Amino acid sequence: MREDQLDAAAAGLVGGEWDRAAHRRLDAAWLDEAWQRALVLMIATDGRAIVHSGRLVLVPSQGIIGERLFLGVDEAGTPYFAVAGEPDVIEGGALVHLWEVGSELPARDARLFASGLGLMQWHRDHQFSPATGQPTLAEQGGWVRREANGELHFPRTDPAVIMLVHDGQSGSDGRALLGSGALWAPVQGIRRYSTLAGFVEPGETAEAAVAREVYEEAGVRVWDIRYFGSQPHPYPRSLMLGFTALANPTVAVRPDPAELADARWFTRAEVAAVADGSSGDFRLPNRSSISYRLVMHWLRGLA
Repeated sequence: MREDQLDAAAAGLVGGEWDRAAHRRLDAAWLDEAWQRALVLMIATDGRAIVHSGRLVLVPSQGIIGERLFLGVDEAGTPYFAVAGEPDVIEGGALVHLWEVGSELPARDARLFASGLGLMQWHRDHQFSPATGQPTLAEQGGWVRREANGELHFPRTDPAVIMLVHDGQSGSDGRALLGSGALWAPVQGIRRYSTLAGFVEPGETAEAAVAREVYEEAGVRVWDIRYFGSQPHPYPRSLMLGFTALANPTVAVRPDPAELADARWFTRAEVAAVADGSSGDFRLPNRSSISYRLVMHWLRGLA
């Protein structure tokens, strides 16, 4: 896949414009009217939605019962909402997770799915006040939960870093450090390897988190940390901040067994063989992930 094709495939989760129409969230009358003409994304309790012919299946709002989560409007002014519930499977359609189809969906659909899923999961986990244990109520189109005393809670996004660590060398012998998660079971004996990642801690910059996480997980020191891009990761509510960084490949890798089943350096030649299908020695990250984009960016010598 060329770099321009890769960017297009990931545009829905990485960039692109979408009018969230935040100024409408306080207008209850407008939201009620918008609901009558809205298209609705039904999201199952396990986070899946219906996809048919490469697109999300969106249904008219008539007859739908549930908490309405306002996602925004398109360029034609059509409002979009998400509702938690079991979608009706249609002929030729399939219930799928965002991570399964994110790279294949049109940009609008990928953004709707990511926003709706993240918002739905936040509501699921914040139905009660953390201070009193009393129920909270959804307001402002689903973008606020209010306590009985009037205190407001807003959707939470947890910043996380994800980084492609490499040796800075060009050509087929250049190497990148990839790890296989401790909880990732091999498929037919073949492990998946991905870029390292971790959460940003309180009082920490994203760059400091990159250096700390790589050292904690693999025992490797990094430098020349550079920002690459970001991607919403609603599992349940993260924002992945992508970076590249340099490291010395002669330093012994010490995988943290609590985090990684394995971590090691791979050459461009090894990664390229897996990417083009000529080798099945290991698996690359899911194509809809920013991790995959980071790996492909490095593979093309752009990092």
